[in-house]
Amino acid sequence: MYLMESKGGAIVCMLLALFFLGTWPALLTLLERRGRLPQHTYLDYSITNFLAAVIIALTFGEIGKSTPNQPNFLAQLAQDNWPSVLFAMGGGVVLSLGNLSSQYAFAFVGLSVTEVITASITVVIGTTLNYFLDDKINKAEILFPGVGCFLIAVCLGSAVHSSNTADNEAKLNDFSSDYKDGTLNTLKEGYSVKSNDLESGSDSVDEFKAGTAVFLVELEKRRAIKVFGKSTLIGLTITFFAGLCFSLFSPAFNLATNDQWHTLKQGVPHLTVYTAFFYFSVSCFVIAIILNITFLYYPVLNLPKSSLKAYLGDWNGRGWALLAGLLCGFGNGLQFMGGQAAGYAAADAVQALPLVSTFWGIVLFGEYRKSSRRTYILLGSMLCMFIVAVAVLMESSGHRALEK
Repeated sequence: MYLMESKGGAIVCMLLALFFLGTWPALLTLLERRGRLPQHTYLDYSITNFLAAVIIALTFGEIGKSTPNQPNFLAQLAQDNWPSVLFAMGGGVVLSLGNLSSQYAFAFVGLSVTEVITASITVVIGTTLNYFLDDKINKAEILFPGVGCFLIAVCLGSAVHSSNTADNEAKLNDFSSDYKDGTLNTLKEGYSVKSNDLESGSDSVDEFKAGTAVFLVELEKRRAIKVFGKSTLIGLTITFFAGLCFSLFSPAFNLATNDQWHTLKQGVPHLTVYTAFFYFSVSCFVIAIILNITFLYYPVLNLPKSSLKAYLGDWNGRGWALLAGLLCGFGNGLQFMGGQAAGYAAADAVQALPLVSTFWGIVLFGEYRKSSRRTYILLGSMLCMFIVAVAVLMESSGHRALEK
């Protein structure tokens, strides 16, 4: 099997994981805004997410000669390593719950803010747990200031959300007043434009300018999850639950591959990162399928009912959902490969993925367009602090002694 042994290689893995894991949420948000049911999207996503794990296991996990201490993927499947397998599968369960929850949180709280809050919880809980599980191989004097930088960025992100919400409320109030007065006209705000925006799903459809009040109203009409009139507590509760799940999956995977609690029998080798990722993805897939098939017939948050037949016939946006699954699967795999070499605490630098998600939110969905100057200043400050946090956490990476 292929072993990631260099710090440079681990950092490349983490950077690629950062891009992949910051991009797939944007694709799920895109489809929800175009009106595709989240149950349909997540079922498609789950298939290719699991496929990515199988591809990684059968390629990287089978490269080179199998040894007693570092067996290849297929050889390790027959070994008595169930305590570690259960840790890996437990990590898959909480990740699946977190990803499923965040899909709904994106609609209520927004892509950027959901990622910021969940990332902050992951850093505070998950990175701290990984630091001690990794026998402190990361440089504490660098690691924890990096965590601090991340938390500062989280505070700035919360301020961005608060400021942008106030901006949107002001736009909707003005829109409502103009509508009641009978003075609203499309020329006033230039609502109608030709758009090649990916979100439109068409190159020839008239769209409303992002950032205007009428854009927000039309988006609510089109999207699958209706959010107007819903309590903000609903979105925040879902978001915090997702963050708690995310904070636990990486430490569980760490325990699966390094057996810090000595649960394996004497002479049984640790799970390789590829075998652990396979079992991790199996449980992630099973939980996702069970929950989303249930949600087809018993939907949550007032979504319409669906069926397996309707899902199988829904090809609108299926390609984007399948791509999202591949990006998430390969992103998680790369994160774990980097963590095995440099330490999972440093690999948690990919939790700065709000950098990428915010970029896609601005480009694809027009988030923060026509916002106030205060919002723009806070947004720029948040992104700068995230960049600092990523650099500091990666610099803290140590080097794990691999068994030969």
